Amino acid sequence: MITVYLAAFPMLYEGEDIEVRYQVFQDDILVKKDEFYLEYVKPAVVGLHAVLAVLSKLEEHKEEEIAVIINDSALNEIIKGSSNTKNGDVLKMASKLKKQMTKFRNLSFVNVTKDKTALTKWKEIIED
Repeated sequence: MITVYLAAFPMLYEGEDIEVRYQVFQDDILVKKDEFYLEYVKPAVVGLHAVLAVLSKLEEHKEEEIAVIINDSALNEIIKGSSNTKNGDVLKMASKLKKQMTKFRNLSFVNVTKDKTALTKWKEIIED
């Protein structure tokens, strides 16, 4: 099983890059750690862009079971399809993400926002 800890940080000023950090573990062994920057997008779609970017880097593992650990309730709702947003940019990006997700055989997302222990672990891994 592959576990991916993912975080995306929009910068404070419009027009600045987005920082994306992720770590990939295979059977609890760190196999990849990366940090990269994406061009500015509206804050509402930062998480969606980050997920799309990381999924493109995980294409070689698309046949494996993958769990993406996030700390973003709004992103989690969009991924699950339970968001009632009317934001056109969010809806377009959500559609792109859904298409990308169909390429993966067993992909799941875990939101750690409400689980204090899991949130602490996510934070430690992301800040490492």
